[in-house]
Amino acid sequence: MKSILLLSALCARASAFSIPDGHPLVHWRPAGPGDANHGLLPHDGKNITEEQTANALKLSINLNEDVAKSQFQEALATNPTPGATTFSLDDLSRHNIIEHDASLSRQDHYFGDDQNFNPVIFDQTRSHWKGLFINVHEAALARKARVETSNATNPEFTLSKSALTLTYGESAVYIVTFGDRSAGTVRKSWVEYFFEFERLPTELGWTKHEDEITSSDLNSMAQRVIDATESSDEEKHSLLRRRDFHAGHTARRHHH
Repeated sequence: MKSILLLSALCARASAFSIPDGHPLVHWRPAGPGDANHGLLPHDGKNITEEQTANALKLSINLNEDVAKSQFQEALATNPTPGATTFSLDDLSRHNIIEHDASLSRQDHYFGDDQNFNPVIFDQTRSHWKGLFINVHEAALARKARVETSNATNPEFTLSKSALTLTYGESAVYIVTFGDRSAGTVRKSWVEYFFEFERLPTELGWTKHEDEITSSDLNSMAQRVIDATESSDEEKHSLLRRRDFHAGHTARRHHH
């Protein structure tokens, strides 16, 4: 399975990077449009380098350096400037590169604001999380419901093969980052806090794992989400039959 675009989850509206309170690098300020709100990245969210990306992901969630660098390369692809060596957080918002339809917490690009947290969309997602802890089965149900709802309601719904894979990876990310990667469970309140406030849930007691998060961890959990998704092959085949997939090459939608 291809590497997971972790930055698509951690850079949602540019402000998810954080490390435990009291660290000398933490200077949290509310993010404005396109800003980052911690001292781990340039506060204006612009011209982010590979080193800054790797350092931020290492300090914030203990992501393996090689994986972090691969995520930087994926993020670099969102910079429209030929030969670019940095990216800006606003670049990540370009539709159908990393940002995509069927988000767990944002509405589709077709309907207008696809960048800011949408409580109605997120209420659908968390309606499948029944207890204090989210398990892999519930994560799979929530992800599948968002894809099906988006496909049914958005007349210009688009989800490329790579973006479809990414939707599984995004569910894997929050389990691996905040939860028990062996049991495949995660405290619901921590995940809700992350999505709603775009901050790592240190205030609720979460701390980063002592063991590095590796590509094997992420890919293994994503596969578990796929395996827990009922009729996942039929879903993918149905989407392939009904839609033309061209990630990164879709004309900008009209906002309504």
